[in-house]
Amino acid sequence: MDLPTLWFWVITALWTGYFFLEGFDFGVGMLTRLLARDNTERRVLVNTIGPVWDGNEVWVIVAIGATFAAFPPWYATMLSAEYLPVLLILLALIGRGVAFEYRGKVDSDRWRHGWDLVILLGSWIPPLGWGLVITGVATGLPIGKDGVLEGGLGALFTWPAVLGALALAGFSLVHGSVFVALKTDGEIRRRARALALRVGPLCLLPMAVLMVLVQVRQGGLVTIVIAAVGLLAGAGALVRLAAGREGQAFALLGVLIASVVVSLFGSDFPTIIASTVDPSYSLTVANAASSPYTLGVITWVAAFGTPAVLVYQGWTYWVFRRRISAAHIPPVHVP
Repeated sequence: MDLPTLWFWVITALWTGYFFLEGFDFGVGMLTRLLARDNTERRVLVNTIGPVWDGNEVWVIVAIGATFAAFPPWYATMLSAEYLPVLLILLALIGRGVAFEYRGKVDSDRWRHGWDLVILLGSWIPPLGWGLVITGVATGLPIGKDGVLEGGLGALFTWPAVLGALALAGFSLVHGSVFVALKTDGEIRRRARALALRVGPLCLLPMAVLMVLVQVRQGGLVTIVIAAVGLLAGAGALVRLAAGREGQAFALLGVLIASVVVSLFGSDFPTIIASTVDPSYSLTVANAASSPYTLGVITWVAAFGTPAVLVYQGWTYWVFRRRISAAHIPPVHVP
């Protein structure tokens, strides 16, 4: 495998890790109004992701940074064509991070309700936006000869891209519900599990339709098999959750999102952004790659840096592995 191909799959893996890890903490944010009945239960939900949500965001920073280093034309075309969705995502992520830090600074229901609304919006907008962006890039955009989007921002809202937005948001909601059932105890755990079972089939349906649509349009034998594995994993997750096996359901949802990302990125490989204006304007792994020297340098950096990041993040999850409930939440204390 040459270095451009290696880095294409590294970037695919980074997006997979991001959607798996950030997917459940987006889902927890979505549940702050759906699942929690009072401030104590909202604090339980926020505490389930408190030690890990900012670490999860590192994956998207590394994914975009790796794209810039390994495939500059891919980075430039994706972020310039999709600048408005990406800008909204960034604003939502910034607001969400600030809300986590500030909602407990003042003992006021009005204050907390305001920041809870920011958390809610900051948890819905990114998965909708990333689903639109990544699916649009993977299924093709009206890119001209100079790499500029043709047709205005409305050209981004293709049927596959809109389906991708709904798919990632629906997945995040289910993933977050299963995570809450896995990390909490008592009544809130029972409610989270019941919610995931009730809305799971409907929320995962856009993802199933997207996988079938992409494979019918541009898939090959390998990606069809991967997509089929993902569909089975999604169904299996709901079956295992119904049996009370929240950990197995959580892992199977991981298989599902990995299958979706790999089948999306791999279905048109080696093309990385297909131009719907003229195929000759498309970006491929070969014509978008950096120089061999640059790819060699970032490969060595990744070889030493990635294990350290993985160990640190794994240690964080291990330290905060225990279930929590409303009984573990202390009274409100304003500094």
